[in-house]
Amino acid sequence: MKARRRTGPTDVVKTIVYDRDGGACARCGTRDGLTIHHRVNRGMGGAREEWINQSHNLLLVCTVCNGWFEDNPRESYTAGWKVRRPELPGEVLVRYADGREYQLAPEGVRSLIVTAAR
Repeated sequence: MKARRRTGPTDVVKTIVYDRDGGACARCGTRDGLTIHHRVNRGMGGAREEWINQSHNLLLVCTVCNGWFEDNPRESYTAGWKVRRPELPGEVLVRYADGREYQLAPEGVRSLIVTAAR
């Protein structure tokens, strides 16, 4: 029997995402039932883009929020929890549970984006 091709992130990348997101769901902040979520969908059988499984395209989220993203696409895209092609995940800010927006980098860095008050 042929071994299945691995299409998800490596264990090293999963650890980077877990540490970057503080072991809590990026949307609601819970520490229960966590999973890795792709901001840009991988598509059927995985995608060929090398960045698809890099940390800037991944969020640590709970299973409840992961399902919520699919049921609420408009809000999910607005908050950066999901990203539409052809946009790249490093170019789309993400709103975290603390209400602030961050830019994510492939190296696993999360940078706070401060906007001027209106």
